[in-house]
Amino acid sequence: MARHALFVGGTRFIGRHAVREFRDAGYEVTLFNRGEHDNPFADDDGVGHVAGDRTDDADLAEAAAVDPDVVVDLVAYHPREVRTATRVFDDVDAYVYVSSGGAYGAEEIPKREGETALEPCTDEQATDDSGETYGPRKAEGDRAVFDAAERGVNAMSVRPTVVYGPHDYTRRFDYWIQRVASHDRVLVPGDGSSLWHLVAVENVARALRTVAEHGDAGEAYNVGDWTLLTLSDIVETVAEALDTEVEIVTAGERELAAGGLEPTDLPLYRERPHVLDTHRLRSLGWDPVPPERAIAETVEASPATDVAEAERGPDRADEEAVLGVLDTL
Repeated sequence: MARHALFVGGTRFIGRHAVREFRDAGYEVTLFNRGEHDNPFADDDGVGHVAGDRTDDADLAEAAAVDPDVVVDLVAYHPREVRTATRVFDDVDAYVYVSSGGAYGAEEIPKREGETALEPCTDEQATDDSGETYGPRKAEGDRAVFDAAERGVNAMSVRPTVVYGPHDYTRRFDYWIQRVASHDRVLVPGDGSSLWHLVAVENVARALRTVAEHGDAGEAYNVGDWTLLTLSDIVETVAEALDTEVEIVTAGERELAAGGLEPTDLPLYRERPHVLDTHRLRSLGWDPVPPERAIAETVEASPATDVAEAERGPDRADEEAVLGVLDTL
């Protein structure tokens, strides 16, 4: 008899890849969400749907009535939601909470589960919706998972770093695809060595199933690409996928100021390296795809070769102003 996975969420980015991962592994799947986004699995008889709001306890109880073996919680953005879900689904074989690498509160290299301190979270932050409290809220959700495990719930956490891949609605990676596809010279902040650990969405999907099947209650598992690429490496890998060549032009803060820019205006730049140790996940049998393959798939699926479609990042005119200043040096 096929195992049954319930996804809280499941139709946008990480969810649609994770549902496909579980379906390919033979699971029956039920999606529990409000139905505000198109269902990419509408024609799949093995994927059911329960409409409801995860913040409504009665709706969540109705979702639990499908009697899942595994619950993957993709859209728990407040700690109360994790606490409620771990009570409602307290008898499942695995409850997997999607946390974030942003839950870490210490700038260590690399960040390790159980060693690197998490962000603290005040009562006010726990109910906030701003981007500034995202990390603390995710960290408090992790602590709710740990508390649930102590009560006997088989609850676990997966912490992805910045995710890229097909159907990414944040469009952060598309910016760099568009720049490489449309221009011979690509402006990169700093010296090009900025290191922000990324993770292919396929690797996150594989991690969710790996943890659901082999993870230990009360544990958190980092997930990021096994091989890390600097920002310049990313640009070069995108160029290879597009079968083109570009000149990478690096610019410091003073040069960027000529175009009214700061380094952080360009997507995926981080002054201090953000690296997650992924050995714990690998020890469970997680088998990640290499970033070169994942980036090629992202490039193939991206609409960002159309300039109008790449909404993230600075205007090209501002970048051209910086390039012009660099040409005079």
